[in-house]
Amino acid sequence: MKAAEDTLWDVCVIGGGPAGMMAAGRAAELGARVILIEKNEKLGKKLLITGGGRCNVCNAEEDVRKLLSKFKESDKFLFSAFSQWSTKDTLNFFNSRGMQTKEEALMRVFPASNSAQSVWDVLVAGLKKYNVPILSNSPVISLRTQNGEINSVVLKGKKEIRAKKFILATGGKSRPETGSTGDGYEWLKEIGHNVLGTNAALVPLVIKHDWVKKLAGVSVPDVKITVFQNDTKQDSKVGKILFTHVGLSGPTILNMSRDIGELLKYGEVDIELDFAPNLAYDVLNTKLQELFSANDKKKLKNSLGDLLPSAVAPVLLEAANIDGETPCNSVTRETRIQLVQAIKHASCSVEKLLGLEKAVITSGGVDLIEVDFKTMQSRLFPNLYLIGDILNIDRPSGGYSLQLCWTTGHVAGTHAAQK
Repeated sequence: MKAAEDTLWDVCVIGGGPAGMMAAGRAAELGARVILIEKNEKLGKKLLITGGGRCNVCNAEEDVRKLLSKFKESDKFLFSAFSQWSTKDTLNFFNSRGMQTKEEALMRVFPASNSAQSVWDVLVAGLKKYNVPILSNSPVISLRTQNGEINSVVLKGKKEIRAKKFILATGGKSRPETGSTGDGYEWLKEIGHNVLGTNAALVPLVIKHDWVKKLAGVSVPDVKITVFQNDTKQDSKVGKILFTHVGLSGPTILNMSRDIGELLKYGEVDIELDFAPNLAYDVLNTKLQELFSANDKKKLKNSLGDLLPSAVAPVLLEAANIDGETPCNSVTRETRIQLVQAIKHASCSVEKLLGLEKAVITSGGVDLIEVDFKTMQSRLFPNLYLIGDILNIDRPSGGYSLQLCWTTGHVAGTHAAQK
């Protein structure tokens, strides 16, 4: 077999993450001679840690317009691509290749195995089936252009890979330890693409208050999160949160993080957590009276299991200066009202957002008007295709990021394989 640099490939895919693997496998399936270049020693490093290693494969919403409404102002660009490859197609793709899936809260789909390795296995098996050679440990330095097209990619060590078409799937800047260091943005700027400001998006929060950090590792499924600035309510959502050693994370927090980051530019941001969002004050007060009556010999901190996770109760009581050792039959009306306030208004202040090293995705990227979403081709270089997180597309947590990879990867692979 000829050396990689001595071959004129039909398609060269740069970046072996989910979008790149999908694109390479699809182009090869259609008969193109494809080579996949990856800077790391192995493919899909970020894929294997996504969703805490469980991998939120996609969102189960099959209505394309409803699904795209989550992508905000990007939806009008994405309709053509998502009409070609939808959530339903993604599920069929993985299920038909032996990977069973399951749907959880908010229509999030995971592998039945609860392991991102299952997703990785399907993608890598496809590359092997269609004999896609993988150049690992091969950082790209630049894109070389000639006569209005990409002519080759230059690797570290000056080796060049030539191809008729190129698919760029290098991701954004989030989780740089996985290889997402924004290289693709720089190459695209050098050849004339407009790359809009890239910042961390979907990021955990660093909280100033110690009571939050004492709950590190605890997750609570239904909490109302209200954001304040200058005592004025800015946003409010109900959902799952995860306490961390530095503050707050979880799907709902991640989805609010970008707006919180914007608010921080203008001053202090406070967060109020309501651990009983479905109970009005009077109903909660009555519920506490019933709990104390039924558990009159128990200590206060051990009687709140029906309302709060066991780990949360003592920390919340301490933060509110309520003695958790008090027997339930000795709790005064004043203490009970104080407890209602603590459960409904647990407050803390945001210090900052964690940086790109902990971001799920990057906001910003290639200006969407420079991409033809029917094919994912660059409008500046017709033999260059741009996919995945390199595009300026914001989306929430919940399977939308990987669906963007599957859709843009499949569409690019399909069209790049055409003669």
